[in-house]
Amino acid sequence: MIPLLTIVIPVYNEGENIRTAITEICAKVKHDFVIMVVYDFDGDNTLPVVRELQETHGNIRLMRNKYGRGALNAIKTGLEEAETKYVVVTMADLSDPPEVMNAMIDAAERENAAVVCASRYMKGGHQIGGPVIKGLMSRTAGLTLCWFAGVPTHDATNSFKLYRKTFLDSVKIESTGGFELGLELVVKAYRMGLKICEVPTTWRDREAGKSRFKILAWLPSYLKWYFAAYKARFSWKH
Repeated sequence: MIPLLTIVIPVYNEGENIRTAITEICAKVKHDFVIMVVYDFDGDNTLPVVRELQETHGNIRLMRNKYGRGALNAIKTGLEEAETKYVVVTMADLSDPPEVMNAMIDAAERENAAVVCASRYMKGGHQIGGPVIKGLMSRTAGLTLCWFAGVPTHDATNSFKLYRKTFLDSVKIESTGGFELGLELVVKAYRMGLKICEVPTTWRDREAGKSRFKILAWLPSYLKWYFAAYKARFSWKH
């Protein structure tokens, strides 16, 4: 049977986290799935753990980043290489609760959605921990895009999203910075008039390892797609 879902996990020395992440995913995601761990270099300390897990889990794939190092390129590789109906991007630190993927698939099936956003800022959603300024900027961006640009999610900047593979195959990824890729794809789905919906999630700051989120370096890229959403609302037909 062909799995319904590919779970893309970009990694960079996540040896401390990956075993727990995969164990939790296997325990809590009820649909048939493939886990695709995308890595940058052969010396990554995530790899030995994943190879050990592959001995008992036949649904884990290791995929080398084909575009060069970095979170954006790892995610892009995973989105392109996935062969299932749906693709979810999540992180190895379990900041995203795996069980929410069940609600994301249910919403996609029910609403025929191209994108399902796991939302920290809708009713029932929460954000626990993390840098205060980063959280404030993320919340402000998500809520203003929803209220004023009309984007049908309260959390367009969250990377934890489900995508329909046919939608991914229909667009070209232009992002060159980092995690703004998730915002880009929401804006493009919105511009195309495709269904976008959301489900609540609770994000928790990582307990092990170091975040590679670079807020100042990536801010111009986020702003590009932030303003593109307003252009989609007021200029483009959708």
